[in-house]
Amino acid sequence: MKIAIGCDHAGFPLKETVKETVKRLGHEVIDCGAFSPERTDYPDYANEVAKRVAGGEADRGILLCGSGVGVCITANKTKGIRACVCHDAYSARQAVEHDALNVLCLGARIIGTALAEELTKQFLKASFLTGSRHEGRLNKVKAIENANFK
Repeated sequence: MKIAIGCDHAGFPLKETVKETVKRLGHEVIDCGAFSPERTDYPDYANEVAKRVAGGEADRGILLCGSGVGVCITANKTKGIRACVCHDAYSARQAVEHDALNVLCLGARIIGTALAEELTKQFLKASFLTGSRHEGRLNKVKAIENANFK
Protein backbone atom coordinates (compact mmCIF):
# COMPACT_ATOMS: atom_id res chain seq x y z
CA MET A 1 0.00 0.00 0.00
CA LYS A 2 0.92 3.64 -0.39
CA ILE A 3 0.74 5.47 2.93
CA ALA A 4 0.63 9.28 3.08
CA ILE A 5 2.17 10.59 6.30
CA GLY A 6 2.01 14.12 7.66
CA CYS A 7 2.68 15.98 10.88
CA ASP A 8 3.23 19.36 12.42
CA HIS A 9 6.29 20.33 14.45
CA ALA A 10 5.06 18.43 17.52
CA GLY A 11 4.68 15.24 15.53
CA PHE A 12 7.93 15.55 13.58
CA PRO A 13 10.22 13.41 15.78
CA LEU A 14 7.71 10.55 16.00
CA LYS A 15 6.93 10.79 12.27
CA GLU A 16 10.39 9.44 11.49
CA THR A 17 9.69 6.34 13.61
CA VAL A 18 6.33 5.84 11.92
CA LYS A 19 7.87 6.21 8.45
CA GLU A 20 10.47 3.54 9.21
CA THR A 21 7.78 1.20 10.56
CA VAL A 22 5.68 1.64 7.42
CA LYS A 23 8.68 0.88 5.20
CA ARG A 24 9.72 -2.10 7.31
CA LEU A 25 6.22 -3.53 6.85
CA GLY A 26 6.71 -3.34 3.08
CA HIS A 27 4.63 -0.27 2.27
CA GLU A 28 5.54 2.87 0.34
CA VAL A 29 5.67 6.21 2.17
CA ILE A 30 4.45 9.49 0.73
CA ASP A 31 5.90 12.10 3.08
CA CYS A 32 3.66 15.16 3.10
CA GLY A 33 5.72 17.06 5.71
CA ALA A 34 6.58 18.72 7.97
CA PHE A 35 10.23 18.28 7.18
CA SER A 36 11.74 19.87 10.28
CA PRO A 37 10.84 20.59 13.91
CA GLU A 38 10.25 24.28 13.12
CA ARG A 39 6.81 25.54 14.21
CA THR A 40 4.13 24.75 11.63
CA ASP A 41 0.35 24.60 11.41
CA TYR A 42 -1.18 21.12 11.54
CA PRO A 43 -4.11 21.88 9.17
CA ASP A 44 -1.73 22.27 6.23
CA TYR A 45 -0.34 18.76 6.57
CA ALA A 46 -3.59 17.09 7.61
CA ASN A 47 -5.29 18.54 4.55
CA GLU A 48 -2.50 17.32 2.27
CA VAL A 49 -2.69 13.76 3.59
CA ALA A 50 -6.50 13.75 3.46
CA LYS A 51 -6.54 14.95 -0.16
CA ARG A 52 -4.10 12.23 -1.20
CA VAL A 53 -6.11 9.49 0.49
CA ALA A 54 -9.49 10.77 -0.73
CA GLY A 55 -8.09 11.23 -4.23
CA GLY A 56 -6.66 7.72 -4.43
CA GLU A 57 -3.01 8.73 -4.59
CA ALA A 58 -2.53 7.01 -1.22
CA ASP A 59 -4.36 3.97 0.12
CA ARG A 60 -4.27 5.19 3.73
CA GLY A 61 -2.84 8.02 5.80
CA ILE A 62 -1.16 8.56 9.12
CA LEU A 63 -1.17 11.96 10.81
CA LEU A 64 0.64 13.19 13.90
CA CYS A 65 0.38 16.31 16.02
CA GLY A 66 0.74 16.94 19.74
CA SER A 67 -2.53 15.29 20.75
CA GLY A 68 -3.70 13.81 17.44
CA VAL A 69 -6.96 15.73 17.78
CA GLY A 70 -6.21 18.73 15.56
CA VAL A 71 -5.09 16.63 12.59
CA CYS A 72 -8.07 14.33 13.11
CA ILE A 73 -10.58 17.16 13.03
CA THR A 74 -8.95 18.63 9.94
CA ALA A 75 -8.74 15.35 8.02
CA ASN A 76 -12.39 14.59 8.67
CA LYS A 77 -13.36 17.79 6.83
CA THR A 78 -12.48 16.01 3.57
CA LYS A 79 -15.14 13.88 1.90
CA GLY A 80 -14.23 10.22 1.98
CA ILE A 81 -11.97 10.45 4.99
CA ARG A 82 -12.59 8.45 8.13
CA ALA A 83 -9.91 9.59 10.57
CA CYS A 84 -9.63 8.70 14.22
CA VAL A 85 -7.22 9.25 17.09
CA CYS A 86 -6.09 5.85 18.32
CA HIS A 87 -3.81 5.35 21.28
CA ASP A 88 -4.39 1.64 21.82
CA ALA A 89 -3.79 -1.36 19.55
CA TYR A 90 -7.37 -2.63 19.67
CA SER A 91 -8.81 0.65 18.36
CA ALA A 92 -6.19 0.98 15.62
CA ARG A 93 -7.14 -2.47 14.28
CA GLN A 94 -10.87 -2.51 15.06
CA ALA A 95 -11.49 0.92 13.52
CA VAL A 96 -10.25 -0.41 10.18
CA GLU A 97 -12.15 -3.71 10.45
CA HIS A 98 -15.49 -2.22 11.58
CA ASP A 99 -15.43 1.43 10.47
CA ALA A 100 -13.13 1.43 7.41
CA LEU A 101 -10.73 3.85 9.09
CA ASN A 102 -8.43 5.23 6.41
CA VAL A 103 -6.43 7.82 8.36
CA LEU A 104 -4.80 6.99 11.69
CA CYS A 105 -4.12 9.99 13.94
CA LEU A 106 -1.52 9.84 16.69
CA GLY A 107 -0.68 12.19 19.53
CA ALA A 108 3.08 12.51 19.60
CA ARG A 109 3.04 14.15 23.02
CA ILE A 110 0.92 11.32 24.40
CA ILE A 111 2.45 8.09 23.09
CA GLY A 112 6.02 6.86 22.72
CA THR A 113 7.86 5.18 19.88
CA ALA A 114 7.08 1.57 20.82
CA LEU A 115 3.34 2.24 20.98
CA ALA A 116 3.45 4.27 17.74
CA GLU A 117 5.10 1.31 16.01
CA GLU A 118 2.45 -1.11 17.32
CA LEU A 119 -0.45 1.17 16.36
CA THR A 120 0.97 1.62 12.87
CA LYS A 121 1.37 -2.15 12.52
CA GLN A 122 -2.20 -2.85 13.68
CA PHE A 123 -3.62 -0.13 11.41
CA LEU A 124 -1.78 -1.37 8.32
CA LYS A 125 -2.37 -5.09 8.76
CA ALA A 126 -6.12 -4.72 9.33
CA SER A 127 -8.73 -4.89 6.57
CA PHE A 128 -12.35 -3.79 6.51
CA LEU A 129 -14.69 -6.74 7.12
CA THR A 130 -16.50 -6.60 3.78
CA GLY A 131 -19.80 -8.45 3.79
CA SER A 132 -20.20 -8.15 7.54
CA ARG A 133 -22.85 -6.27 9.48
CA HIS A 134 -20.38 -3.38 9.52
CA GLU A 135 -20.78 -2.84 5.78
CA GLY A 136 -24.39 -1.70 6.22
CA ARG A 137 -23.29 0.71 8.94
CA LEU A 138 -20.53 2.08 6.75
CA ASN A 139 -23.05 2.64 3.98
CA LYS A 140 -25.17 4.67 6.40
CA VAL A 141 -22.13 6.76 7.34
CA LYS A 142 -21.38 7.35 3.64
CA ALA A 143 -25.01 8.39 3.02
CA ILE A 144 -24.77 10.94 5.83
CA GLU A 145 -21.49 12.18 4.41
CA ASN A 146 -22.97 12.52 0.92
CA ALA A 147 -25.94 14.45 2.29
CA ASN A 148 -23.73 16.80 4.31
CA PHE A 149 -20.97 17.37 1.73
CA LYS A 150 -23.13 18.67 -1.12
